Amino acid sequence: MPTENTISTSANPYGKFLGNQNLHEVIAATPEQLAATVGQLGAGGLERSYAPGKWSARQILCHLADCEIAFAFRLRQALAEPHHVIQPFDQELWAKPYPALDAQTALNVFSTLRHWNLALIQTVSPEDRAKPVSHPERGKMTFQTILETMAGHDLNHLRQLQTIAASPGAQ
Repeated sequence: MPTENTISTSANPYGKFLGNQNLHEVIAATPEQLAATVGQLGAGGLERSYAPGKWSARQILCHLADCEIAFAFRLRQALAEPHHVIQPFDQELWAKPYPALDAQTALNVFSTLRHWNLALIQTVSPEDRAKPVSHPERGKMTFQTILETMAGHDLNHLRQLQTIAASPGAQ
């Protein structure tokens, strides 16, 4: 599996979080890192935010579960269709039900789908990684760009959750 990242910040706004880290290692480690951080947070910490007006830890977990659903679909569509056009979504609209959803269910959904996505990713050839796709808002990309976006997105939200866990009164 290639370890080089070919990050374009216009195609992948999360590339800055990934940098030169191995994207496969990042996406493989995220479920365990999330579980450990949730354990640190405790029930009270899950309702805290890293900054005023930002999502709580629970809402971030819900967002990560939703994004893993989107990534699962995007990865499979990108492999199955020539020159696939990725369907964007409005994360704020998807977040409307988050107040009624629980963190453990979100973590379970994320982790299960991530393991399934990792199984798929391990079957992908270098040619498939170079397969072109496009995003209406981000332009031309490749299957590899989707993977880099996943990894950078993980790191962005892990950092937010770790900030909440490190703040006084997180539990």
